[in-house]
Amino acid sequence: MLYIQSGGVKLSVVNGIPESAGPGIRRHYIRILPDDVGNPDPAEDPNSGTLKIANLANGAQNSFPAKEIVDAGFLELVRYGIRQADDPLITESLKVIDAMLKTDTPAGSVWHRYNRDGYGQREDGGPFVGWGQGRAWPLLAGERAHYELAAGRDVKPFIRAMEGFASPTGLLPEQVWDQRDLPDSFMFLGKPTGSAMPLMWAHAEYVKLLRSASDGQVFDRIPQVAQRYLGDRKECQRIEIWKPNRHARTAKEGYTLRIQVPSMFRLHWTRDEWATTLDTASFATTFGIAFVDILIPASQEEPIRFTFFWPESNSWEGRDYTVRVEQ
Repeated sequence: MLYIQSGGVKLSVVNGIPESAGPGIRRHYIRILPDDVGNPDPAEDPNSGTLKIANLANGAQNSFPAKEIVDAGFLELVRYGIRQADDPLITESLKVIDAMLKTDTPAGSVWHRYNRDGYGQREDGGPFVGWGQGRAWPLLAGERAHYELAAGRDVKPFIRAMEGFASPTGLLPEQVWDQRDLPDSFMFLGKPTGSAMPLMWAHAEYVKLLRSASDGQVFDRIPQVAQRYLGDRKECQRIEIWKPNRHARTAKEGYTLRIQVPSMFRLHWTRDEWATTLDTASFATTFGIAFVDILIPASQEEPIRFTFFWPESNSWEGRDYTVRVEQ
């Protein structure tokens, strides 16, 4: 989950977000940053990058700016106790989600997984066979209900909605139809499509929601996590981490640059373009990780450059690394 800057220009569509989401939305979460997890030098700017989406019709466009594809996965941050329900980034992202993914049905509101989803019943009600159009998921109404409970609001409408999405025998489907009724295809707004039914994930979400409503608090909330991120605590250490599978490009002045590697090492480094050098032995942890911390003073302008000496093999890394300092 990442967020993007939407910019200040008011258009009918800003970064793919419809104007109906509301004016003044500066930041919102996106679905995913499309970068290879094995790439040690990832492009971490969420405003750039292209996301390919599967399950779309043959010949249909399947590449979109990643900043335009959104989902509600960020609600987990509230359910687990990492973010407050009224966190501005959460509430702004919800406006985007409701504008792009929400569908109102006779049973109640329901949400899609993400925009441009191609996994679901086709436009004419035909089955998903390799491609289709993503439909609304009842379990997402349950996840939204948990957020509403965390925000101190009534969740009974969401419980009734999930019950309304079920089959006559009480089975919850993976997806429900989200368009006008197609009687000839047995597709009715807010009723099961030809997707998996029962979907145990959806039933689990419904049972969990009943428990949460009974308790008056979100069942997923982890007290220790909430205490760490939402409780009274001192300001977190400002830190930027460099590691072999994620080469930090920059670190801000006043931050600590942590160089961490899964084996012991000696760091040979400089903060003045090799005019002077320092050698610092790594500190071992019980987690099999060794690290060196470099405090970047407010006056620092030159980049931090470094290389490794590996005691175990009595050898040098053979290349230098650079982390620029941001003012």
